Amino acid sequence: MPAVALDGSTAHHSLRALFDRADELAALDCSSPGENVAVVEYLLAICFASGTSPSSDEEWRDWVADGRDLGSAAAWLSDQPGDSWDLFHPQTPLSQNSNLARDLRESGTGTAQLVIEHAGDYNQHFDHHHLERDNPLPAADAFRATLTQHVYAPYGRARMPGRNLGARITNLAAGRLTGRIRVVVLGRTLGETLRLNLHPSVGPADHFNLSWNTPGTERRGFKERPEPRTPRSSADLHSALGRSVLLRPARGPRGQITVDRVVIGAGEILALDPELHLQDAVYKGVNGTPKPLWPSPTRALWQEAHALYSAVKDNRTGMYARLRSLLRDSRGTGAPYHLWAVGLLANQTLPVAWTHGAYPYAPGMARHLHLASLRGSDIAEYLAWTLKKAATMAAGTAFPAMRTADEAGQVARLDARWTFWPAAQQPFHELLDEVIERGPDDDDPVSGPLIAYAADLLATARTQMLRRLDTLPPGDRNHRARAGAVRLFDGAVTSAKAPAELRGETST
Repeated sequence: MPAVALDGSTAHHSLRALFDRADELAALDCSSPGENVAVVEYLLAICFASGTSPSSDEEWRDWVADGRDLGSAAAWLSDQPGDSWDLFHPQTPLSQNSNLARDLRESGTGTAQLVIEHAGDYNQHFDHHHLERDNPLPAADAFRATLTQHVYAPYGRARMPGRNLGARITNLAAGRLTGRIRVVVLGRTLGETLRLNLHPSVGPADHFNLSWNTPGTERRGFKERPEPRTPRSSADLHSALGRSVLLRPARGPRGQITVDRVVIGAGEILALDPELHLQDAVYKGVNGTPKPLWPSPTRALWQEAHALYSAVKDNRTGMYARLRSLLRDSRGTGAPYHLWAVGLLANQTLPVAWTHGAYPYAPGMARHLHLASLRGSDIAEYLAWTLKKAATMAAGTAFPAMRTADEAGQVARLDARWTFWPAAQQPFHELLDEVIERGPDDDDPVSGPLIAYAADLLATARTQMLRRLDTLPPGDRNHRARAGAVRLFDGAVTSAKAPAELRGETST
């Protein structure tokens, strides 16, 4: 099904169309995983603001099972004054701060600064040339990019002076989803996705952040260091303005409305209660302190899928407990839902890449999926460790006189882990799909698929190791290096320490 594109110049009409067609649409049409999440966040905020949310966990289950219509959100949008949703209103621009008007004239840049994937650290090149490049954005694209800035923007320094609004305008705090994995439960339609991620509202429904300049709304200043504020409601949380942004409208070559200049400064800083405001978070222990699962540049997200399933299996409150409470799906085989995990990888202030993955979930199968994903990750970890050991042995034999400073590079030449990890991802997803297909009525839907998965990964790891070893030139020493590495590998994967599935056995 086609997806509706948000048009920021007439936002409430486009948003209303999304709600009117929510159960016809399979997905949103956004340019990045983070932008998709940001738009879902905004749609959830509208649901909460319009009173379109269940009053209890029991009612939530009914909403999901019955496919509750979201028309009340569309009706609420229809009743909204158009000026309140005008992206370019001179006093109350949608999701923006009109107090930046003078700074926009003095310090505005091209639109590269608005798009997280293009902006770098907002000051990426010393001459700022890329930020000055003339590259107008369609209004809809600029609106979605603004929403993404509000939730995902990294910390850093604003490319503007502080003489107009105060020095603190230049201190960019990290967005509320920056530095952690956001998990969205995906259904088969946009409407089902929204229902799955709604929950009993916290606080009154009327605190929706239309504009920084909405009359009667108190905002932080930029003269002094602000105290983080507690969100007043669920609508407030999901529509919070994590940046001060202002967009300048222009006309495109065919008369269409575009954005050609932007300025970005500091926004709101929130004090978040884990139980109330981070219902999707999956926690891992760090030095004895629980921390929400974070994006890692060295550990692929699929290796942490077991943490998602553990949350569904064990959590007593919040989103995962509600998900566990759903009854078995009656609409056929396969996974009716997916846990979609999204994070932004960053090197300090510099965004690097989006990391994301979708992991199937069917009611009643959390325990099976947790076991399969945990064992699947353990098997891959063990094989990767073995590949590293084999590479180290081979390098030691082939290059006996290598200097300590050269050791890492010589081992890396023979280390097959860097090709093994990407190759392991698809078999892992196929393992989860196979467990789901077998279903909870199978006495043991996990063991058979796990043994097949382990055999597949073992063959892949061995093949890739041999390819690396084959790069050694002919010679007695290199033949001994190759033979020693193969013996080590074969001994490791058949030893009692190896995961049982690598030996074709069922783990206990």
